Amino acid sequence: VRAPETAPDGSIARAYNSIYVIDHDGSILSIYDKVHLVPFGEYLPFKSILEKIGLEQLARQRGGFGIGPRPRPTLKIPGLPTVGPLICYEAIFPAAVVQGKGERPGLFVNVTNDGWFGNTTGPRQHLHQARVRAVEEGLPLVRAANNGISGVVAPSGRMTAFLPLNEKASVDAELPQAISAPIYARFGDWIFFALLSIAAGYSVYLSASLPGKRINWRRQI
Repeated sequence: VRAPETAPDGSIARAYNSIYVIDHDGSILSIYDKVHLVPFGEYLPFKSILEKIGLEQLARQRGGFGIGPRPRPTLKIPGLPTVGPLICYEAIFPAAVVQGKGERPGLFVNVTNDGWFGNTTGPRQHLHQARVRAVEEGLPLVRAANNGISGVVAPSGRMTAFLPLNEKASVDAELPQAISAPIYARFGDWIFFALLSIAAGYSVYLSASLPGKRINWRRQI
């Protein structure tokens, strides 16, 4: 959903790629504006230069889409735990799906349009990347893709409900329970850097402690 922001003269000043939470009576309970925009799709890098020669992003909105507030807010939906919203490829960024201290949601909701991928590895790869986020954060994930692949993912990564690519259907499934924050949810990418430092230090230790072996490269005649 694109939520337009209007200028004082009534013209559209900036548009946002957004999720609306709408109550049964039509009232808007909350809105989330996308934070990670697609380069050349939703915004044009170096736009002040490239727009002068007539280039635009794929989503034709002069000036590009606006970036939502950071840290990413959570959404309150009646009857559900606090929701961490993820629009499209926002679900592929490790350690960025939860932002802010003390803001760990109760589940993720990922809405996406994968139609432009076609019947390729794209929709499947996108789904599996979203599943990894659920495992990293220990949270269930509900994924709704307009042409698939949709489903419900448990914190273990197992899909408890599944709708395949290009199939019109609906699914009614129980929401899996969140688990305690796993190691990655608590420490993020610092785990990788710590292991990399240990491996590098051990390599230096081995190279210094092992006796050198002289190699004679002279060709024997």
